[in-house]
Amino acid sequence: MNSPITNAPQLRSNFVDARSMPWQSTDFEGIEMKILYKDNEGRSTILFKLAPGAVVPLHEHTDLEQTFMLEGALEDDEGVVAAGNFVWRPGGNMHIARAPNGALFLSVFNRPNRFFDGTKFFTAKS
Repeated sequence: MNSPITNAPQLRSNFVDARSMPWQSTDFEGIEMKILYKDNEGRSTILFKLAPGAVVPLHEHTDLEQTFMLEGALEDDEGVVAAGNFVWRPGGNMHIARAPNGALFLSVFNRPNRFFDGTKFFTAKS
């Protein structure tokens, strides 16, 4: 019989009950979020919900960003990522993202995005 593995407290798994977390508003109309993870290095994992017609204004990905689309679609000048699909953007990529019919997606950021209108990144206020 195998004995259970006991990790030290700082090495234990951290379970997040995302379903019970309330949606938080953002500085952008029609965009809500649940911050599932963030750290002092700037990494974060965020669940986003965009209402139909919502727009993420011009921003730069300062490092790798990865997004898995759960529902709906996001589009920009480079293409469309629809439900069940994945997109990643390298650092330096700039775009405006639109959700004409709404969207639900999970994004992983290595560092915060830079918004050109001066808005702070989503994790800066929480």
